[in-house]
Amino acid sequence: MALRLPPMQALRAFEAAARVGSLTKAAQALNLTHGAISHQIKSLESDLGVRLVERAGRGIRLTDAGERFAIRVRAAFTELAAAVNEIAAHANPRQLRVTMTPSFAARWLLPRIGRFLEAYPDVDLDVRASLALVDFARDDADVAIRYGHGDWPNVHVEHLLDEVCFPVCSPRLAGGRLPIRPADLSRYTLLRSNDEFWKPWLEAAGLDWPEPARGPIFNDSAHLMQAAAEGQGIALARTSLVGNDLRNGVLVQLFDVELPLSRKYYLVYPARMANSPKLTLLRQWLHDEIDLADRQ
Repeated sequence: MALRLPPMQALRAFEAAARVGSLTKAAQALNLTHGAISHQIKSLESDLGVRLVERAGRGIRLTDAGERFAIRVRAAFTELAAAVNEIAAHANPRQLRVTMTPSFAARWLLPRIGRFLEAYPDVDLDVRASLALVDFARDDADVAIRYGHGDWPNVHVEHLLDEVCFPVCSPRLAGGRLPIRPADLSRYTLLRSNDEFWKPWLEAAGLDWPEPARGPIFNDSAHLMQAAAEGQGIALARTSLVGNDLRNGVLVQLFDVELPLSRKYYLVYPARMANSPKLTLLRQWLHDEIDLADRQ
């Protein structure tokens, strides 16, 4: 009797955990909970009748059977993704699938995307907003805009945009009584982010303060900026995510201390896209928009 093929979601959960060596990181990569990943892997082990992973400190390690199975599953996903990409390219040759973080999509791309559509009506942008790091060998994506240090392996990486950070708030905060000096921040709510920490900027401003441990914390920079715009407190803003709100007066920059960040934005794509005319158009448009923002 032939063994029933395990569910695709269980195979994806196992492959992700095997690749990163952690249930927590696998959950983050797939936008699932730790419990969901654990359940899928246990279900897969039950279906196959073999132990695939074992606890190892804070992470996991594969059993011998798990190692062999992971190699085959990874190869199968790579082949499946290649087939999907090939079919998609033939079915809709105008489509360009682009992934990026939700905050960059909401705060940088969406206010500008109309100009791309007007300039290049023959390109159908398929924008996928996700915190997960796309794997071009497994996922149906053509190109990504990533925020980081540019050290991702097995992909082409091109620098797009530098970042600096600085405090911002609503001009209506505290009835318009805004802080005048950095030291005045001690009397205000500091909005926190999982992405950027206050302490490096505080040190640049000459303040030997610890990282704030109280106050709202956000895992999405777009939500952080919205909270600041609503007068909920003072946030550290990144240049790319705050430009329109500063020009429109929704937010104001506090002080003149700006901190350059080590992480930057990059255009990232697999080798198969290196000579793509659609990617060439997107690349040129991105640089044109960045140059325009620098002049404003």
